[in-house]
Amino acid sequence: MSRNRFGRTAALAAALTLAGTLGACAPIVDRHGYVQEGFDVESVRIGVDNRQSVQQKLGSPSTRGTFQSDVWYYISQEHQQRMFFTPKVTARQVVAVRFARNGLVSEIETLELEDGQEIALVERETPTRGRETTLLQEFFGNIGRFNDALRTGAMGDMIDRR
Repeated sequence: MSRNRFGRTAALAAALTLAGTLGACAPIVDRHGYVQEGFDVESVRIGVDNRQSVQQKLGSPSTRGTFQSDVWYYISQEHQQRMFFTPKVTARQVVAVRFARNGLVSEIETLELEDGQEIALVERETPTRGRETTLLQEFFGNIGRFNDALRTGAMGDMIDRR
């Protein structure tokens, strides 16, 4: 009887462990940026809407153009992360609303994750002046060296009085 009870307990523990392990594999979904209920880009009309009407329909932009202040960007992004792995971007949407000089919408562009491009970062390093020393060289190199400021000024007065 106790042997059967041990078997049931072991089976129950194994089932709970398996359920916990499978539950931990579910991805964590996280959304960043501009997410608004009822976001309807189609409601914005080119040549008709101005900045105020776009803000009423779409809300405040995520950012505005740095070099072209007449462009408003609405940016949203979704990440998925499994356990301890690096998060992976699964969805991205960038809506660019451009305004003409008269303040009316001149163009609306929607970009998705597939439209993105990889940017190759430059791996060069700027060389520094001087020489590279190890920790031991720094430690033993300073033995016997004294700062001239200690011999003069307030500390110098204390040394001279002795």
